[in-house]
Amino acid sequence: MSLREFWIALQFLTRLPTPRVADSRPDDLARASLWFPAVGLVIGACLAIVARVFQSADPWIVALAVLIAWIWITGALHLDGLGDVADAFGASHGKPERFVAVLGDPHAGSFAVVAIALQIAAKLVLIAELATGPTAWALLLVPAWARLGTLVCTKTLLSLKPGMGASVTNGVGWNVIVIWGGVLAVAALAGAPATLLAIALIPAIAFYWQWRLGGITGDCHGASIEVTETLLLAACVLG
Repeated sequence: MSLREFWIALQFLTRLPTPRVADSRPDDLARASLWFPAVGLVIGACLAIVARVFQSADPWIVALAVLIAWIWITGALHLDGLGDVADAFGASHGKPERFVAVLGDPHAGSFAVVAIALQIAAKLVLIAELATGPTAWALLLVPAWARLGTLVCTKTLLSLKPGMGASVTNGVGWNVIVIWGGVLAVAALAGAPATLLAIALIPAIAFYWQWRLGGITGDCHGASIEVTETLLLAACVLG
């Protein structure tokens, strides 16, 4: 583990300013992937700060500010993946090979537009509900759990095409995944126990991709992050 790898992970997953990383190497992203949950914590900390700044405002204003920050920080990277996956599912008619082919189309279809719109609406409503409760811990941990899920999926699933999923395959060992899981679980018990749902949710999502496609792609990782975040937010609201 090195600070250089952390900066690479932060550059890849966010638009936050970072020091320039020189001497690019082919395995940079794979080596940096062990920092993905840490990047999630950074994202969550930024969201918690935004919520704190706007805490005296109407819950919907808080939610809008947090959501705008969330989308800006991540560069809509995972929303793009969600949209691509929605289009691919809509056009593939259950054929995995057709699914992967449609993912290569750079255009956004109606399925993508609807999926992204529903995702943004869901997060807005859930964050507004959280704004009246213990927001900070939930916002801190939800992005971290979702990015831990990326490590689990890359460790357990075959990559179906070149890209992010293939780049980070076997980048971390199970020991790193277990350590991160333990750290996040302890933090969850301290402030947001509902996010412990991730312990069941993450392998369930991995199983879904294996069952449906026989593997995973970078876009599927993005979709998984978005779905995990929304379901964990819902668990915090309902828990």
